[in-house]
Amino acid sequence: MSNPQTDDIPDRLNRKMSVQEFEMIAEEKCLRKNRQQCMKEMHKRLSFGPKFDSVVELDSAEAFLEVIEKAHRLTLVIVLIYKDGVKGCEALNSCLDCLATEYTSSKFCHIQAAATGAGERFSDNVLPTILVYKAGKLLGNFLSMTQHLSEEFFATDIEAFLSEYSLLPEKEFAACPDEEDAGVEVE
Repeated sequence: MSNPQTDDIPDRLNRKMSVQEFEMIAEEKCLRKNRQQCMKEMHKRLSFGPKFDSVVELDSAEAFLEVIEKAHRLTLVIVLIYKDGVKGCEALNSCLDCLATEYTSSKFCHIQAAATGAGERFSDNVLPTILVYKAGKLLGNFLSMTQHLSEEFFATDIEAFLSEYSLLPEKEFAACPDEEDAGVEVE
């Protein structure tokens, strides 16, 4: 016994698309691209504050204070205090390089402990240290970051740690990627 609803399924799947159907699909793709472009433009207009894309090396206590005091009120400033040769400092520097490219509305900086003007306060056992500021106010102070992380850590671990304390903004807007054009036959 045959089922009229399922008997014509292979025929419907294997038939060629009409010109009208093809044009409707093409129009839908065009509308989708238009919508994505509008979303990108709207996001760009609604994004406030300066944009950054790399870690800034601070070379003095004055530069350290200036970056905190003169930052835009909406800019999150994340500062790594480090010392060459101290466990975890080099890895954390690399992690900040990665995060700086993903969180462009935040300003990532690093400074040698000796250059802070308070080098004697930053003994090797409290380094690396991360300080987080916004509008000139200290939001987070994390001494000896390696104690908060596993032996081997990556940028995603630092991201998760800072997010746990709500110290990272939302990631930058990424529009939906364009869909691949499927090969379609037209009658």
